[in-house]
Amino acid sequence: MSRIVHINPKDNVAVALEPVPRHENIVSDNFNLPARQDIPQGHKVALRDINPGELIIKYGYPIGSAAKPIRAGEWVHTHNTKTGLSESADYVYKPDCQPLMLESAPSFQGYLRKDGRAGVRNEIWIIPTVGCVNDVCSRLAKEHADVHAFTHPYGCSQMGVDHAATRKILAALARHPNAGGVLVVGLGCENNTMDGFKQELGSWDDAHTKFMVCQQEDDELNTGRRLVKELLEHASLTKRQALPASKLVVGMKCGGSDGLSGITANAVVGAFSDRLVAMGGSTILTEVPEMFGAEEILMNRCISEEVFQKTVDMVSDFKEYYVRHGQVVYENPSPGNKEGGITTLEDKSLGCVQKGGSAPVVDVLGYGDSVKKQGLTLLSGPGNDLVSATALTAAGAQIILFTTGRGTPFGSPAVTLKVASNSSLARKKPNWIDFNAGTVAEGESVAQAANRLLEYVLKIASSEEHSKAEQNGYREIAIFKNGVTL
Repeated sequence: MSRIVHINPKDNVAVALEPVPRHENIVSDNFNLPARQDIPQGHKVALRDINPGELIIKYGYPIGSAAKPIRAGEWVHTHNTKTGLSESADYVYKPDCQPLMLESAPSFQGYLRKDGRAGVRNEIWIIPTVGCVNDVCSRLAKEHADVHAFTHPYGCSQMGVDHAATRKILAALARHPNAGGVLVVGLGCENNTMDGFKQELGSWDDAHTKFMVCQQEDDELNTGRRLVKELLEHASLTKRQALPASKLVVGMKCGGSDGLSGITANAVVGAFSDRLVAMGGSTILTEVPEMFGAEEILMNRCISEEVFQKTVDMVSDFKEYYVRHGQVVYENPSPGNKEGGITTLEDKSLGCVQKGGSAPVVDVLGYGDSVKKQGLTLLSGPGNDLVSATALTAAGAQIILFTTGRGTPFGSPAVTLKVASNSSLARKKPNWIDFNAGTVAEGESVAQAANRLLEYVLKIASSEEHSKAEQNGYREIAIFKNGVTL
């Protein structure tokens, strides 16, 4: 007898929590049938006969339709399922927004900034305005343990929306609360001029933010070393203090998902999100293309018709972006996703939105915008791991919870915690994985795992522990590119 999970009573498929050999009985309170084929872990099995064209239901929602007859006990995957997505859709606001029960907020040891935000780190960040000075920035960063350079290929040969997005993201990073000091480095002849960057940045504290234009210096490395030393001295004046968890902003995204992601890791992060929001904190959900097929769940949780319309516009704009480039909106999931048990984009999206828990959606941000309201916020951004994690950091997330069923080493400027959807990944890649949510597939409740995750995040926020990406020195950014390069 194999262990499976029937996620929602409406579902006509179940998910294998462990590999199910052919002919082995699949038994629960509601059904008893033999597996007609080997069912890999995380993959779906039909609980009853499904006719061609009939909807396949998982999480209580359609994830596509049967492309051919599927018998009870058969493996349900890409060979017999097709997507139901298209490039256009009409949306109607059907409010289903339930407030959360408020909780008292525990404290963590953080850094209170002058603007009232909290930092969970007190690092020096070096930000190049243009890719031409990347190596200068990297060399300066390598000379100190707590100094990080965030290199990128842009800042010149860009126009319009791309140029504006680059400047906006870099300025948001320069304002980030995890940075106790910032050195902005330019070349001197780029499109992203230092004067233009300062205009984007707005006000700044001269002790916290320094600027250097390399073409104006006799020796940019010596000047850079002096400025970094000044920033380190300034940052050392700020000490940790007890701050309420309501000051935490946590970004949520996933990468390399598998068939267990929506049941374990994403569900645990969703329960964590609800608890943090109930404490007065904030969470951010992005990866718009991975909302396709599940977007109405989020739309109907919007706190107002205005927020609903902003969500509709965000989703529609991304679909139009695909169409402009001659791509179909359902060109997803990736090969790794499919190998892990995800069949269609609807299947992936319904699992992905589990990270948003059940909290009301209070706001929608454009790419490069910062969080303005307490609660669950949606952020416009692509599914690409590095691009979306950078956007979450720019939006103000001090910590990012990155759920994965396949594993990845990367880290963003914000503290990036990898949450495994299955225990085999956690055991295989302990140098990548920070938290194992695969225990949910082994009997732990989602609520218990979410409590463990909350305790762990508070330790990370207090620097009692550091993420695997931090320990490995993995930090990078990527900026969304939409137009031409000159």
